[in-house]
Amino acid sequence: MKKVGIYNLKGGVGKSTAAVNLACLAARDGDRTLLWDLDPQGAAGYYLGAAASAKQGSRKLILGSQSLGELAVETRYPNLDIVPARLSYRNIDLRLEQRRRPRSAVKEIIDALPAAYRWVFLDCPAGISLLSESVFRAVDLLLVPLVPTPLSIRAFEEIVFFFQKKKLARGRILPFFSLVERRKKIHRETMEIFRAREERVLRSIIPSLSDIERMAVTRRPVAHYRPRSEAGRVFRALWDEVREELSGAR
Repeated sequence: MKKVGIYNLKGGVGKSTAAVNLACLAARDGDRTLLWDLDPQGAAGYYLGAAASAKQGSRKLILGSQSLGELAVETRYPNLDIVPARLSYRNIDLRLEQRRRPRSAVKEIIDALPAAYRWVFLDCPAGISLLSESVFRAVDLLLVPLVPTPLSIRAFEEIVFFFQKKKLARGRILPFFSLVERRKKIHRETMEIFRAREERVLRSIIPSLSDIERMAVTRRPVAHYRPRSEAGRVFRALWDEVREELSGAR
């Protein structure tokens, strides 16, 4: 089981669309996949047409009286399950503080899942919190979508600094560019400067495309309903890179 977090200190960077499309592609490749929507806004569940039920609060899950597998629901896509977010997830940090080892909580919750799951994707809320740190310690790879602007790069530097401060494995962080508009000089220049100084940056670039924005209307991942479109192709390229990065042990 491989665990992939999609996270940024900032919101509005294309995090949820990436999480949904990557999870969909993993499932399309035949692997049983779970997407855990940890963001109280619930965008991932909305895109997939899956709403949380009344039983899907945060308290029982975090405190151990309910398992993640019990909360997983099937989507309309074969091999893809989701744990939809709920507004009560805004209180997760409070719940985590009641656990004995809060920074290990997310890993322990995921490790209790059925072994049938090959991939677990986590759509994480913005900001740095106790939940974020628990996610950082749980995942094999932390994908960080970056809009190519100076403020977005500054936010990435804050993430790296946090990893260093907490003595977490810097190699888990893997950025990629998102919502790119190549006609903008600042986008082109920022990507060039960032790639020159960072050793690990995914080659795939997610442009700002209407097909991706339209996911909020169609409530379907472009990787599924328009796989041959530009949007479908760039997410496939991103997934191929992620899968190659994590190829090896199951």
